[in-house]
Amino acid sequence: QVNLVESGGGLVQAGGSLRLSCVVSGSTFTINIIGWFRQAPGKQREWVAGMGSSGITNYADSVKGRFTISRDNAKNTMYLQMNSLKPEDTAVYYCNVINVGVNYWGQGTQVTVSS
Repeated sequence: QVNLVESGGGLVQAGGSLRLSCVVSGSTFTINIIGWFRQAPGKQREWVAGMGSSGITNYADSVKGRFTISRDNAKNTMYLQMNSLKPEDTAVYYCNVINVGVNYWGQGTQVTVSS
């Protein structure tokens, strides 16, 4: 069992930055893939960024060059640094881990970017 608790969302002006955090607890030693997703009003949840066990990262084209996913294993925390935010980045952001083939999700944190 894995539990994820997110924080760091909020309201920011376009061009600003936010850092989302996700504290992971439980059976964390078998986690091999972490990621961030988002869901805007009226839209499906979409993948934003991911990191495999090797540390290789991947990003959606819409955030490439602006967002950075990272993890601190000592703190059991994963992060999403978001720079140069745009109004279209407004969404509820969810952290995600895959543990022994099972998906676990955070509760979501709202990010609102004003123009």
